[in-house]
Amino acid sequence: MTALVSGAHIDDFVIACANRQVLDGFCARLLNAFEGTYEGALQHYLGCEVTRDKEKGTTYLSQTHYAEKFLRTYNFWNATPRLTPMQPITRLNKDDCDKNPAPDFYRRYRGIVGSLGYLVTMTRPDLAWAYSELSKCVQFPGKNHMLAAEHNLRYLRGTWNPTLRYSRDSHKNPNVLWGWVDADWAGDTDTCRPHGIHFHDEWWTHFLEKSTTRKRVSFYF
Repeated sequence: MTALVSGAHIDDFVIACANRQVLDGFCARLLNAFEGTYEGALQHYLGCEVTRDKEKGTTYLSQTHYAEKFLRTYNFWNATPRLTPMQPITRLNKDDCDKNPAPDFYRRYRGIVGSLGYLVTMTRPDLAWAYSELSKCVQFPGKNHMLAAEHNLRYLRGTWNPTLRYSRDSHKNPNVLWGWVDADWAGDTDTCRPHGIHFHDEWWTHFLEKSTTRKRVSFYF
C-alpha cells in the first residue's frame, strides 16, 4: 500500500506521495469531484518558497520574500539589526497592559504578532519564544509590548534570509526521534509558574515546538 500525505489551508492543498502513478490518479479523481486546478510541482505555499533537487535528495524551505515584505510593511527594513529575538531578561506581564490602547497602536501590534506566526510555524523556530511572549497580551498591548515586538523586528532584519535544508542524509538513522525540554523557575511573573519549552523532531521535519507555563513546579522521576 502506498501512502498519500495531504496538507490543506482553506482551498490550497499540498499532496505528497512516493508513487507518481498513485499521486496522478488521486489528483485526477479529486479534480473530477471538485472544481480546482493542478499547479504542478510545489514551489510556493503560503509565503514559503520550496526548492527541491530530486537527484541530490534535498529540499530547501525559505520565507525570505515574506520576511522582507513584512519588514517593509512596518518600516523596519532599514532598521538596525539586533542579535536576539527578545531583549535579555525581558518579562512581559499584565502590569504592562493598556486596557484602552489607541486603535492604530492596537492594529499595529496585532499585525506584527500575527505576521510573526506565519514565520514561526514554517521556517523560524528561533522566533517561537518571542512569539509566545508577545501573544500573551495581544488583546491589551502596552508600550513595553510594542517595544518588545519592534525589538523582534530588528532581530528579524538581521536574520531575514535563512533557509531550512532537508536531505536524505540528514541523519544516519532516519527513524530516531529527538526531543529537548527545558524550564525556568517561576518565570511567569503573573502566575509564578515555571515556563517550559519542548521541541521534537524527526529526520523529515520539526514537528512540534511549544512553550507553555507549567502547573507543577516539582517533578519526580
